[in-house]
Amino acid sequence: MIKQLALAVTLAIAPLSSFAANFVEGTHYTQISAKAPSSEPKLTEFYSFYCHNCFNMETNYLPDIKANLNKQISFDNKHVDFMNSDIGTEVMRSLSVIQSLDNKDALTHAMFTAIQGAEGANGHDHSAPGHQHEPQINSRDDIKKVFAQFGVDAAKYDELADSKSTDEKLALWRTQQNEFKIDSVPAFIVNDKYAVNLNSIKTLDELIGLINYLAVEKDAAAAKTSSGGSLGWLFLVFAAAIGVTRKQRLS
Repeated sequence: MIKQLALAVTLAIAPLSSFAANFVEGTHYTQISAKAPSSEPKLTEFYSFYCHNCFNMETNYLPDIKANLNKQISFDNKHVDFMNSDIGTEVMRSLSVIQSLDNKDALTHAMFTAIQGAEGANGHDHSAPGHQHEPQINSRDDIKKVFAQFGVDAAKYDELADSKSTDEKLALWRTQQNEFKIDSVPAFIVNDKYAVNLNSIKTLDELIGLINYLAVEKDAAAAKTSSGGSLGWLFLVFAAAIGVTRKQRLS
């Protein structure tokens, strides 16, 4: 949960090496897959339009996180299926539609607001005991009204929401939700291999440093060490061969 993060943070990102020594597996991050990491560095956020911490992350933290990622790292987001219901699936489809359009940030914010109200942007918890909140999204028609405000007509929305690519995305999101053991949101997965333990993160620059380290440095450093060992062995063989040749010429 992001409530552990300091609200007032100076985004002066320290060199990755200064963070790396302090990042501990099992504390700051968890390896969630024994497979090789993704071929390219990437950060994936799993979230839900129903999650107040996700809305808070989207509004107050994610812009700075994305702006300070290593330039090699791509970013993607995916909607979880904790509800396992018809309306839950329709809301998941809405994110897939958003990803097919140009004004992604505005539409994402609009969907959060339609479900949680504008106050949700600052961590307002609609599930708190005694809180009364009338859901504004109860059907696809309600979702299409949100998109209509941005020039997406009903026919276009249905075309994108019911497309083969959307069905494939939802299947992938559900598969990865189980594969990566996503049981709370927001959740950050790096290179399809590491889960960030947000509860252990104290500042935003620490979070960014951890993501950059996991995405670009960690496996690369291990590969370099492994490669260096092999190259060192080959160098010794080569040097020995040269020594033998020189000895033969002198004899």
